[in-house]
Amino acid sequence: MITSKADASVEVTTLDNGFRIASDRMASVETISLGVWVGIGTRHEGAAENGVSHLLEHMAFKGTRRRSARDIAVEIENVGGVLNAYTGREQTAYYAKVLSGDLPLAVDLIADILQHSTYDATELERERGVILQEIGQAEDTPDDIVYDYFQEAAFPDQSMGRPVLGRAEIVAGLRADEIAAYQTSHYRPGNMVLAAAGNLEHARLVDLAVKAFDSLPLGHSAAPEPARYRGGETRYGRELEQVHILLGFEGIGIHDPDYYTGAVLSQLFGGGMSSRLFQEVREKRGLVYGIHSFASAWKDAGLFGIYAGTGEDEAGELLPIVCDELLKLPHDISAEELHRAAAQLKAGILMAREKTSARCEQLAAQLLIYDRVLSPAEIVAKVDAVGVADLARVARRLVAGNPTLTAMGPVGKVMDLESLRGRLQA
Repeated sequence: MITSKADASVEVTTLDNGFRIASDRMASVETISLGVWVGIGTRHEGAAENGVSHLLEHMAFKGTRRRSARDIAVEIENVGGVLNAYTGREQTAYYAKVLSGDLPLAVDLIADILQHSTYDATELERERGVILQEIGQAEDTPDDIVYDYFQEAAFPDQSMGRPVLGRAEIVAGLRADEIAAYQTSHYRPGNMVLAAAGNLEHARLVDLAVKAFDSLPLGHSAAPEPARYRGGETRYGRELEQVHILLGFEGIGIHDPDYYTGAVLSQLFGGGMSSRLFQEVREKRGLVYGIHSFASAWKDAGLFGIYAGTGEDEAGELLPIVCDELLKLPHDISAEELHRAAAQLKAGILMAREKTSARCEQLAAQLLIYDRVLSPAEIVAKVDAVGVADLARVARRLVAGNPTLTAMGPVGKVMDLESLRGRLQA
């Protein structure tokens, strides 16, 4: 067991099996946010098991050897706490928020559901039906599901492009033994972090964790297949009031030296009401209600994208304007724009530190991604180090790549991919 202090409030202990326990002490609050983050998600699934990570996350709450599904819900709510989870492409999280005196219960509950779930057949069938309803609801929400279609177009025929919720036909057939086997082979202590933030003592958290997490399988999980961005075009004609459009390019991964430059660039281009996209497309031309850019990043890949919802008649005008703004971007970035975008990013980082949940999640994510904790000062310094020339260089890098275009709704007037490529090369 090795314990180190990352900064004045953060301590990290690594057990002999690789399981890490991290805490961020906030003595002025009355609560604790805590959870286990597992470095496993959708991209670790095989094609024939797409959706198993998400189904496993649901089934963890449906009964253990010691507790029924109702017992789990009642015990956490008896103390006014919250217990929940989510699945992503590279991580799955099981987390709680409780009053500081209820830390032992929260640790015990999370340890129990992650080590002793029973995958009861009746509960599995019931929860399978819930997830199929969730998939159907996503299909009925175009400004939600269009992102899944965009991801698949950017990363076709590979795990990075498959939907987090899974495909209905696969989820419908996943068996309890397959879910259990997936957990045993992937939920290994070396890629799991127990993180907590709030009014707690690190030594007490470690003592509780050592006793509670005593049944984790040893060894390491297999690495996922590398992400291979390809791009392309997908169109889904549907009778909708709006056309939902996503245009994107190969982005910047978390470990790329340009990661923070890409984040500042996305903020500047389409991250707020003062951004170029919002001002040009909505305020000046009135073509959309909402438009924004985003920079999604994973360990070995990234996506830079622009989303807009617009009317059928305006759809033909939208993408040419976005292309023109992309082409202008490397040439006329001002110091004022850079300062404003950087200030927005830094404010978001520092304001989040007022919440125990955000500090807990950040702690776990950094350990899974970087194998160390980054201080707020270090992150702010990386944002401050971005210059106008860096933004121009990264803007050229992004737009030079093969685009991805996804449109849903009355798509007849949306510019096609070849025309879009020609416009960007003009």
